[in-house]
Amino acid sequence: MNNVLDEYKFPIDLKSMSIKQLEFLCAQIRSFLIEAVSKTGGHLASNLGVVELTVALHRVFNMPKDKIVFDVGHQSYVHKILTGRAELFDTLRQEGGLSGFPKTEESEYDSFNTGHSSTSVSAALGLARARDLKGENHKVIALLGDGALTGGLAYEAISDAGNAKNDLIVILNDNEMSVSKNVGGISEYLSKIRTRQSYFKIKSATAAALDKSAFGRALTSVLRKFKNGIKQMLMQQNIFEDLGFTYLGPVDGHDIYKVSEMLERAKNTSGPVIVHVCTKKGHGYMPAETKPQAFHGISRFDAASGNLLKKKLTADYSAIFGRHLVRIARENEKVVAISPAMTLGSGLKSFARNFPKRLFDVGICESHAVTSAAGLAISGFVPAVCIYSSFLQRAYDQIIHDVALQNLHVVFCIDRAGVVGDDGETHQGIFDIAFMNQIPNMAILAPACFYDLECMLKYAFCVHQGPIALRYPRGNEQYTGPRYEFQFGKSNIVKRGNDVTIISVGNLLKAAVNSAERLEKEGISAEVINLGTVKPLDAKTIIESVTKTGAVLTLEDGIVYGGVGEAIGALLEKNGINAITEYRGYDNFVKQAKVSSIHKKYGLDDEGIYNWATSAIKKKRG
Repeated sequence: MNNVLDEYKFPIDLKSMSIKQLEFLCAQIRSFLIEAVSKTGGHLASNLGVVELTVALHRVFNMPKDKIVFDVGHQSYVHKILTGRAELFDTLRQEGGLSGFPKTEESEYDSFNTGHSSTSVSAALGLARARDLKGENHKVIALLGDGALTGGLAYEAISDAGNAKNDLIVILNDNEMSVSKNVGGISEYLSKIRTRQSYFKIKSATAAALDKSAFGRALTSVLRKFKNGIKQMLMQQNIFEDLGFTYLGPVDGHDIYKVSEMLERAKNTSGPVIVHVCTKKGHGYMPAETKPQAFHGISRFDAASGNLLKKKLTADYSAIFGRHLVRIARENEKVVAISPAMTLGSGLKSFARNFPKRLFDVGICESHAVTSAAGLAISGFVPAVCIYSSFLQRAYDQIIHDVALQNLHVVFCIDRAGVVGDDGETHQGIFDIAFMNQIPNMAILAPACFYDLECMLKYAFCVHQGPIALRYPRGNEQYTGPRYEFQFGKSNIVKRGNDVTIISVGNLLKAAVNSAERLEKEGISAEVINLGTVKPLDAKTIIESVTKTGAVLTLEDGIVYGGVGEAIGALLEKNGINAITEYRGYDNFVKQAKVSSIHKKYGLDDEGIYNWATSAIKKKRG
């Protein structure tokens, strides 16, 4: 990508640039970001908010000798620009292209791979301890947003770091938002710090007045002794200082001079330091400033107007889920919803509007979300834990210990199940079937279409007893053939056949049916089974079908190890059934690419299924 930034030699040039030059550079970076992301899609608002902060970081510190760990990492675009990757931005989040998150294999300036929230201080403290054990001398910085402070892992790390006393700089990027509006006591606490300006105004005004005379300058040293007392009186206590950190700030994160000055102070302070920086998400681009949630993760858009280039889906799985959850909640006042800071993304906007007292946004606290759901369930409520698949991984112990062990009626509504595409390895929801499959008392459902989802939700909330999970994909890709009534523990034979069996889980049914129709034209009779209930398996239907055909292919949008295929393989082996078998899913972490491209690579598309069936027939005949 040719751009005006090519004239700079980053990050070296930053060291010698004046404040005016840096301010101009920040404006250039903003223009570049808006143009680049408008063409590829990506995380725009968060990156526009950290332009000055990131420039100041690279000006004050010496990367890559000094190490920076980004929390989540979706705000690392400016860092990538400043470390020689601007020309790759036309490949952002595309297959084989620039990642939307830090990747150690991508650049020596990326010191740690990230993608989930609240991890940066833990990782940075590990880097700092490793530095000290090796006798090295460099700085380690963790950059986290205030939304990350709703996650317990951040506090575990901050508590440890404050006690350990290793040199460590934590930068708190306080923009009052994560994906959704921040909630909870910490958000309110930071708001009080931001708005309690009396201390800082007194300090600045007093210093300016005294500096005008020799007597005043002498008096400054005396007054400095009263500083801590004044600060304590006006600011009461500071939780970070109580935990062992030196607290610096708050500082305007869009004032390059002030941010640089504060970072220099942090650089020269020993022990753990926290720098409180106040920024505005989407700063400098009005569409993103006014709608930061919409521009958190956005598809291609018109840079001039901010309007999306492709129309938003009229309905997707998240929206359909939210619509039916509201209907169920109207009929049963015991139904409640819990979201770990993903209210909008999980389709809960209407639920929040209709039942504000029955929706609990707990912040980025997946473990807490699950255990609090257990508390609600044991008290007679029916909680929906509305969560993305890749984030549910963070609450595995709570699912086992607090929900399944007590056989509590908690409904896990798992959005973004399967591959999600452009966000890459950290966000692909491919592990939920495998890790839920191992848990006693847990039931798992996978809709192949919107109608399936509606029927399964009614069953899960109104009939089922005990823990149950519904996994559904991102978007609106669905089977559009004849409808089949859902019956728990039973599969639906969508197409009968005699030559091969194709067992599909969830959103892969459409490809399975398409392939079967193509095979039929060539004289191959394929039986297609929609495995709506993943656990418990419909053993009778599966055994009868595979015994008849002698060949079976399983399709799942998830990791193959521990998944549906292996469970079916064990079932067939236990019953002494010999057949040509292949269990298709993913055998590794899945890199960023379009969902269709990923499915094709792993043989989960129409062509891949067709090729397997023709090969299986040859084996049977040969």
